[in-house]
Amino acid sequence: MQKVYLSLGANLGDRAAQIDTAIPMLDAAGVKILRRSSLYETEPQDLPNQPWFYNLVIEAETALFPLQVLRQIERIEKEMGRQRVVAKGPRCIDIDILFFGAFVIETKKLQVPHPRLHQRRFVREPLSELAPALKHPTLKLTIRQLLSDLQGQSVRRVIANAPSLGGTVSGSRRPRPPREPS
Repeated sequence: MQKVYLSLGANLGDRAAQIDTAIPMLDAAGVKILRRSSLYETEPQDLPNQPWFYNLVIEAETALFPLQVLRQIERIEKEMGRQRVVAKGPRCIDIDILFFGAFVIETKKLQVPHPRLHQRRFVREPLSELAPALKHPTLKLTIRQLLSDLQGQSVRRVIANAPSLGGTVSGSRRPRPPREPS
């Protein structure tokens, strides 16, 4: 099993409900949720004239390979109605792979660690809540160090969750503990 960190965001419709819907779908797809960060409301970064986002980060384990996880993410986004009309534009759900174990992956389809992770407070703030001492494998800095270097970008905690099983964002179900591979 590999530990993975995923970022989830939404800025269309009921943002918290969109994220709440995606989390059990990930769990059912073989990405077993271990912990989740607080929910944050964040200012759009790349295309500012759009609604603000809700974001959080989850820590999970999976027996899937990285591209299999990416395919599951793309399937979930599509099932939830995500349409890629405008690059960096509004979306009902956005799920990104931040880290996949200690792997560094550089393909046309997937880059891990996420290539813009170090530039985004809306990712680093919730990630720092879950894994402040986690080291970025190429930058060689901890998430806490990366967060302290970032200036600007409006981010505020909306719903505080204990970083352990059972934290909820609007009443989602309690995730199952991960199963050992058979």
